[in-house]
Amino acid sequence: MKISPLLHIGRGVTALIGGGGKTTLLYTLTEELRKTGTVVLCTSTHIRVPERYPLVTGGTEELCSTLARHGAVCAGTPAEDGKLTAPPISFEELARLADYVLVEADGAKGLPLKLHAAHEPVIPQNAQRVVLVVGADGFGKPLSQVCHRAAEDSIATPEWLARHISAEGYGDRVFINKVESAEDYAAAEGLASRLACPVVAGSLHQGVYTCLR
Repeated sequence: MKISPLLHIGRGVTALIGGGGKTTLLYTLTEELRKTGTVVLCTSTHIRVPERYPLVTGGTEELCSTLARHGAVCAGTPAEDGKLTAPPISFEELARLADYVLVEADGAKGLPLKLHAAHEPVIPQNAQRVVLVVGADGFGKPLSQVCHRAAEDSIATPEWLARHISAEGYGDRVFINKVESAEDYAAAEGLASRLACPVVAGSLHQGVYTCLR
């Protein structure tokens, strides 16, 4: 089963935000989309260098030649701790050079849930889709353990998260990942019922997804 059609990922720039499997979604979308066009994966903040894709750190000529050979590449600028920051080529130019541009637009410190500070997320202006990723494994646990930038320490419930997602208003699609049990599905439905945007739930690990609204 493919997730890209369920999230309505079209050609151009797609930004991925949130937690709970954002990088795994980045790779999953890359593998699906490279079958129909060229793909550049990158970041507007910081990411670790992916081992499975050729790395392009130069300009247009290097990017185009590497894309022609491999079909999918990672573009970025080397930074501290072996990570990458935004590529030297603008997101507007990337969208002209590749069919699909997938951008990690925030960080979650590996946690399932994410709230955003004033400077986050860093969504490219030409993004045609913004997918907010939520990890179902965060529900029912203390926010201090499962939510990046949470300012309180209550329990993470679908009601609580829906309130904050709606208040922030960043994603135009929500993907609830790690939905692998009846309990997970019930929590995902509880979140989806409180959101105004389309919601997809499922498991990147199992490759099974469903539209909840």
